[in-house]
Amino acid sequence: MPQDAFTLRLVAKELNAALSGGKINRVNQPAKEEVALLIYTGKRTVKLILNGNASACGAYFGGESAENPAAALPFCMLLRKYIQGADILGVDTPGFERILRFHLLCHSEFRETERTLVAEIMGKYSNLILTENGVILGALKVAPLDENAKRVIFAGAKYVPPLAQDKTDPSDVAALRVLLENCTGDVGDFLFRNVRGLAPVTAQAIAESYRGGDLAQHVHDYIFSDEISPRLIVREGAAADFTARGEEGVPFATVCEAQAEYYRRKRADGAFNALKRRLSAVLRNAKKKQEKQLQQNLEKQLSCRDAEENRVKGELLTANLYALSRGMESCEIENWNTGEREKISLDPRLSPAENAQTYYKKYRKQKRTVEILLPRERELRDEIAYLDSLIALLESAGEEADLKSIEEEMLSVGLLEAPKEKKRQARPEIPFRTYERGGMRIYAGRNNLQNDALLRRSAPEDIWLHAQRYHSCHVVIRSGGKEVPADVLAFAAGVCALYSDAHGEKIPVDYCPLKYVKKPPHAKAGFVVYSNFQTTLGDPDGIKN
Repeated sequence: MPQDAFTLRLVAKELNAALSGGKINRVNQPAKEEVALLIYTGKRTVKLILNGNASACGAYFGGESAENPAAALPFCMLLRKYIQGADILGVDTPGFERILRFHLLCHSEFRETERTLVAEIMGKYSNLILTENGVILGALKVAPLDENAKRVIFAGAKYVPPLAQDKTDPSDVAALRVLLENCTGDVGDFLFRNVRGLAPVTAQAIAESYRGGDLAQHVHDYIFSDEISPRLIVREGAAADFTARGEEGVPFATVCEAQAEYYRRKRADGAFNALKRRLSAVLRNAKKKQEKQLQQNLEKQLSCRDAEENRVKGELLTANLYALSRGMESCEIENWNTGEREKISLDPRLSPAENAQTYYKKYRKQKRTVEILLPRERELRDEIAYLDSLIALLESAGEEADLKSIEEEMLSVGLLEAPKEKKRQARPEIPFRTYERGGMRIYAGRNNLQNDALLRRSAPEDIWLHAQRYHSCHVVIRSGGKEVPADVLAFAAGVCALYSDAHGEKIPVDYCPLKYVKKPPHAKAGFVVYSNFQTTLGDPDGIKN
């Protein structure tokens, strides 16, 4: 992200044009290092985000509404006291520094005062500082005297700008010429290491745009030109960067629009990934617990494997009571099932009949245990299979609606708890994934509840598809009783493959009319049985969300 002095100079120019004459109607601080200003420009209200976080530092417009904490943070209270209701006189940058200054005319009952909100956009050293007549009124990040002797930042101290980089000022063409006389190797790297206020990507762009002649003049003209061609750089479907002047990427009219879209996508991606990680952790922990219970179940069943032997021993002892006496520690009796003599251990303290009853009791206890364990084993295996289906849906989720639908299902089955402090508001129903091919509608469920709903809302003659031997979404082709063309069937099979746990491979997909698909009584959501099916290959390539 090139939040360097080159980019900020252009941002300041656009912010000055957009916000000058505007009024700060509201100040919020949704996060520890982020301030949001609601500004009425005379035509509309915009939200300006001032972020001091190292990974998202900058000044950019935001559209989405972040939830504010129940109690306002101290810096937010200070800004509300001093600048809420202020008029914006202008926005500029001091020299060629990574600093934005918002000049404000603040009103009170008795006087009008000019104050300056300074946004230092410097990575992990980013900060927001409110000053009046050069004196600090407050700061987002305070640096007391005992922590930093070179530069103090606290209320009442004189505001001192950050130390300038020990590099050449690009506004000084003569100094640039002297510097560039010693330029060796990669020009972009040399500019980054020796010229003030340039990010590596900007320095490299300057070097690549050079076509000969006076290099120092070219560097100066490139940096201080007002020419822009803002681009959002997208890699593998995610926002990777934005630039004020570029040739590749998604074009925007202004730098502010490009960076606003960059941060919007970055926030959305961050929220998407965070929710996905949270849901994945819950599902995998639940699966781990079920697998542990299944292992314990199987171990208990294993301990009952000799139940039939105990029954036979009880019968053999009962049939041979006449030949046994109290005090015997063992006996050998012919087993009529095998024809061989079998040695049976006895408790010498018990009578022969009591020893026989001991084996019978052990047999009955083991039999009752197995009768309880076998149904529980089936339940555990069904539960693990259900969790696997949710994990497969989660891993194939490509948009927020997919995650929200899975979250709703997890809430409905008790895998997640609804927040207790707030009443759950009714959420709008998340639609099926919908496609159209060859004049036919194709629907795919986003979660197991939607898979069941898709079956209920479809007609018996519609074509149902599901990945063979894999967990996948249910897909229905609304055929209206007509024959489904091969390309439509191939596309629907591709949707099954895409939203499965086959990880992007070509996989076999079963399909049949919906009338041959049945849901067994008491089955988990998304589980069905089907017959009269055929199989085709599903190719996920070319299928888009």
